[in-house]
Amino acid sequence: MTIRQGRADTDVCAVFGMEIKMKSQVKDMTQGNPTGLLLSFMLPLVVGNIFQQFYNMVDSMIVGKYVGSDALAAVGATGSLNFLIFSLGGGMANGVGVIISQYFGAGKENDVRKAIGNAVYIMAVCSLLMGGLGFFLARPILAFLNTPENILDTSAMYMKIMCAGVFAVVLYNCVAAILRAVGDSKTPLYFLIVSSLLNIALDILFVRVFKMGVAGAGIATIIAQFLSGVGSLCFALITNPYFKLKKANMEPDWKIIAQSVRIGCPLAFQSSLIAVSCVVLQSVVNTFGSVVVAAFTATSRIEQLVQQPYNSLGMAMSTYAGQNIGAGKVDRVRKGFYRACMLMLGFSLLMIPVMQFGGNAIMRLFVNETEVIELGTYALKITSWFYIFLGSIYVCRGLLNGAGDAAFSFINGIMEMVGRICFAKPLTMIPAIGVWGVWYATGLTWALVGSVSVFRYLQGKWCRRMIQ
Repeated sequence: MTIRQGRADTDVCAVFGMEIKMKSQVKDMTQGNPTGLLLSFMLPLVVGNIFQQFYNMVDSMIVGKYVGSDALAAVGATGSLNFLIFSLGGGMANGVGVIISQYFGAGKENDVRKAIGNAVYIMAVCSLLMGGLGFFLARPILAFLNTPENILDTSAMYMKIMCAGVFAVVLYNCVAAILRAVGDSKTPLYFLIVSSLLNIALDILFVRVFKMGVAGAGIATIIAQFLSGVGSLCFALITNPYFKLKKANMEPDWKIIAQSVRIGCPLAFQSSLIAVSCVVLQSVVNTFGSVVVAAFTATSRIEQLVQQPYNSLGMAMSTYAGQNIGAGKVDRVRKGFYRACMLMLGFSLLMIPVMQFGGNAIMRLFVNETEVIELGTYALKITSWFYIFLGSIYVCRGLLNGAGDAAFSFINGIMEMVGRICFAKPLTMIPAIGVWGVWYATGLTWALVGSVSVFRYLQGKWCRRMIQ
């Protein structure tokens, strides 16, 4: 495994009066064993993402246990909409990351710095646009989506809090995407762990001690995200050589902005369409009442945790593909893809029996109500059979996004939207399926999108997507 610039020069800085030597984790993925590179890159991401999902689970446990299942349902009813609000910033951040990874692979270090400098303008616009729209339209949209009346006001309040703090989420995501693009998956991990632990502590303080309910959970999340974003940015400015920007690097470069938008918009659109499809699915869930909403919220939290190794592998594949496409090493990208598929398959085969036989115990961590536990236990059995398709989505998406295949981003989003919209309502209307159609729709959507993603990879159009 080769570290660009021999791990970069060691910086010595004064922090609280102490001199601390820090090493940049910049990593060149165009050389070395693909399996080792992917594993070493993804493992910090897995740990970080699991910590984040662990926070989400604990957040749900705290809200569900100390406020009640209606409060848990209120938070869950906003999940898809919050994802939609954050998707534009996340997509644009990933677009910047793709540009930077290809510049890095091609050895264009000045362009890497310019892209980092120009990311500031892109992220600021995204935060203002999406945060403002979400804040002012929260209640009307939730009402339109058939959110149960008994949780509507609480859901709207929670969503407004999250939208008011959207800049905090976008800041962390942008810094993390840039660091991953140059091979540093460890720095985001450190601050994500701190953020998650802080979040849990603030949740307990605001929800259990101060009795602030759902509002306390939202405020705790925003405070922790903001500190994580600022902390990771400051650390990168001190330790990462590519963040040592000059005034010229901060001047608007319309070529780089245009490239970032060209790649980022389809990625944001992809995330937005996925979010819209989740919103549609949530609206179907809402028609069954707060008990089903609570079960759906709990199973969604569990599946988000299961998805983290897939997600981390996809992120690793994106950086790996971006750097090697930039270096013109297409055969090396193919080799890495097959190694990633083997890793994905192994994890999938491990998790299926866990959900088939351990779902009841897992559900009991979230709620006390027997009806909610029974619904969630059977739901996990349904969706776990589709995990291999889910893993295929992440591996293919990582490679194709890293290669800058903007057309695939559009196709991927369309397929997810079509799947959830076309499967959810019709399946729940079949008497023999009923409410279980919600979870069958999720699994069948994974199967559809996973198949399309593999087909897109096999077409080979991604080979010609190098940023000029």
